[in-house]
Amino acid sequence: MKILVINAGSSSLKYQLINMEDEHVIAKGNCERIGAEGGRISHKTADGVEIKLDCEFPTHTEAFEKLVEVLLNGEGKVLNDLSEISAVGHRIVQGAELFSESVLVTEEVIEKISSISELAPLHNPAHVLALRACQKVFDTSVPQVVVFDTAFHQTIPDYAYTFGVPYEDYQEYHARRYGFHGTSHRYVSQRFAKLIGRNIKDLKIITCHLGNGSSITAIDGGKSIDTSMGFTPLDGVIMGTRCGNIDASLVLYLMEKKGFTPKEMSDYLNKKSGYLGISGFTNDDRDIRKAAAEGNKRAQLAGDILRYGIKKYIGAYTAAMGGLDAVVFTGGIGENSAPVREGACDHMEYLGIKLDPQKNLDLNRSEGEISTPDSKVKVWIVPTNEELLIARDTKEIINKIK
Repeated sequence: MKILVINAGSSSLKYQLINMEDEHVIAKGNCERIGAEGGRISHKTADGVEIKLDCEFPTHTEAFEKLVEVLLNGEGKVLNDLSEISAVGHRIVQGAELFSESVLVTEEVIEKISSISELAPLHNPAHVLALRACQKVFDTSVPQVVVFDTAFHQTIPDYAYTFGVPYEDYQEYHARRYGFHGTSHRYVSQRFAKLIGRNIKDLKIITCHLGNGSSITAIDGGKSIDTSMGFTPLDGVIMGTRCGNIDASLVLYLMEKKGFTPKEMSDYLNKKSGYLGISGFTNDDRDIRKAAAEGNKRAQLAGDILRYGIKKYIGAYTAAMGGLDAVVFTGGIGENSAPVREGACDHMEYLGIKLDPQKNLDLNRSEGEISTPDSKVKVWIVPTNEELLIARDTKEIINKIK
């Protein structure tokens, strides 16, 4: 069984073709600059063939047509016939309270995803376009499945997701904590439990998905009970260009002082803050660490803010769960930044967390335990694989309808 996994943005369409017999990636790629000039497809096969082609993508339909073309023809060919694709799995950012699990795509499902576009205006409209385009390019006999970033967090209790604004705002405007990166948090927590040979239902885990966008989740018995991102992916720890959690009054204060419109304020908090805003020159953790090592005070401050923020969430979520068995790091920074992991776990022995400094360095970019043998709380690096989880969910759902 071969499953095509799609991650569509407003101007891009990333894809992976996965063989579910052994779960290896057959090919992957990205269609860039959809709806703009200078479109390009980048395609790479498992045996190392790389193709980059300049081509225009007026809409997502043309992007789908091109990716099918490179899968079937030329140097990057990996399929003899389109019928070899058993199903298509789509990543969807926002499912709100309408979806608590992955589902088979129907017209009703597409309409529901579209109906909550105002909760994810940069993502859900693009997802709908991709779903429609996929229907045009693939035969209707090829089932599609949607997997939601927010679904994993639908187990968060009301006292953890409700904001302290009038309750009518939740009822009328759906104002609540949704959480994101759910597919990643679900994958790495399940993978960790499998690696140590434990039933996830018996574990209390804090997963730290750290990258240009970062979120931290408390997982008790395999279920999300709280998470750092909120109504949008802006909340939580400091990120590449996002501010993380701040006093709401500061937003109003800065809007008045700078004369910002709501759109300008949103751009300021989402695109000009975080690492970039504090350091003044970069949103990249690698650049932050390099500059900090060279004595750049603002880069040092940016790194300190992130590490301190992670540490606070670990403490808070340990209290929320009434204990802790493991901290799992994942994502671009979580998997690759030994200093961030060390700083987040520093002086946490009172919670039972003892990091092994040498393992932390040696296992950078790898999968494995980085805590000491006598650490009561296990600390691990588990590389995320959201595409594989989407493919697994897709396979499970289509097997049920056969």
